Amino acid sequence: MGTPGKSRRSFLIDSVSGLGGVWVLANYPGILAAAEYASEAAESDIAPEFAFFTPEQALQVEAMAAQIIPTDDTPGAREARVIVFIDRALVTFDRDRQEDYTQGLAQLESQVNQHFPGSREFSDLTFDQQIHILTEIEDTPFFNLVRTHTITGFFASPLHGGNHDKVGWRLVSYDDSLDHEPPFGYYDALPLNRR
Repeated sequence: MGTPGKSRRSFLIDSVSGLGGVWVLANYPGILAAAEYASEAAESDIAPEFAFFTPEQALQVEAMAAQIIPTDDTPGAREARVIVFIDRALVTFDRDRQEDYTQGLAQLESQVNQHFPGSREFSDLTFDQQIHILTEIEDTPFFNLVRTHTITGFFASPLHGGNHDKVGWRLVSYDDSLDHEPPFGYYDALPLNRR
């Protein structure tokens, strides 16, 4: 889930770069549509109606996302409202992953019952118990899918949704103002005869 001693900021930056540009480009229109839906839901005071998840399933996925990008001295996945983004993704650009979530959540419940008899739901476990379960499933395709969706929702453009109140962008110091002054980068700072 992370390397001990590694800063949260560097972990998230590494995670974004690890998502794979090809996947993002291939799914970009759908990502924007899911993000726009999440944005509209975030602006509403009414609790979101999920298109794919049951309220109980959404609670489990949100608890997983909250461990992937936890709330500490900065906002996490809950504050970014990634659960709405993930739900929308599963009925738009990533609808072919619905069964992965259905099976993955069933396996998650099985892991909870196996390791903590008497407990049924991941979201009811203590922080340490949740970390224990996620460590057990860390190398599974399901965990990696939830991780990818969580990070995508956390850094999606607030103009289209996700990343509520720009919490993801602020965490990595991304300036979206487009009010930059030249030179913009190393190449722009070079004299014309050195380019």
